[in-house]
Amino acid sequence: MNSSSKILGLVAIAAAACFFLSACERKAATPTTAVTPVAKHEHHAPHGGTPVVLGDEAYHLELVLDAPAGKLQAFVLDGEMENFVRSTASSFEATVTVEGEKHTLIFQAIADSATGEKVGDTALFEAQADWLKTTPKFDAVLTSLTIRGSTFAAVPFNFPLGNDHDEPAHK
Repeated sequence: MNSSSKILGLVAIAAAACFFLSACERKAATPTTAVTPVAKHEHHAPHGGTPVVLGDEAYHLELVLDAPAGKLQAFVLDGEMENFVRSTASSFEATVTVEGEKHTLIFQAIADSATGEKVGDTALFEAQADWLKTTPKFDAVLTSLTIRGSTFAAVPFNFPLGNDHDEPAHK
């Protein structure tokens, strides 16, 4: 092998090495597409209560139990559970099943002079029943409630889990 052949051979080897090294560098320098997790759409009940979705998230009820008093409050909230929404209803009902026995809860509109709410223009309703003092869990169906011209009927839910699949089970 003559010296020019050796030089051409070394040049070829050096060129090949540069090619492979630059290819490796390019691969390392190529940015990868990061997979960003999709943020889960969640609602947070402002009073820490049970969320009940009405319609296709048009509104929510937030149910808050005061067991010692045997009282269940229902706050009417917007679709994001951020703002109170007043209803013209004077009351609404839910049929509750506890250990196979049916009960009717009648939620009465609550007036609040501090907020200017009155019966027929309020976001707060309350139901009273002695069995609520000892019953932390039950299944129920909201019979019917009209909010701003939309009627929501036969809405099933569980207490304390609710029916809002976006809300993390917190109880």
